[in-house]
Amino acid sequence: MLAGMNLNVAKEQKVEIVESLRRFAAEELEAEWSEVRAGFVLEYFLKEIGPLLYNQGVEDAQKFLRRAVEDVPGTCFEEPMRYWEKESGSRGVRRKPEK
Repeated sequence: MLAGMNLNVAKEQKVEIVESLRRFAAEELEAEWSEVRAGFVLEYFLKEIGPLLYNQGVEDAQKFLRRAVEDVPGTCFEEPMRYWEKESGSRGVRRKPEK
């Protein structure tokens, strides 16, 4: 993550999140928050907690891509030296046989 990078949300999303925070405060904390207060709480979460979630998402994506790349030979494999077998069956991309 770049130093000083801020996580931003679209205006429409911010409105929804602020309303959700206000509802949470009212129902769970028995507190009435103004839009401004809920907005400040949102900004705090985005700056303080957001990077943790962002970094976890990047790490999860890296793991997924590593597994996908490691499985390429198992997913896309063409058996060599099969010209003379063309009459006996279909050729094509298939899983690599296990050794």
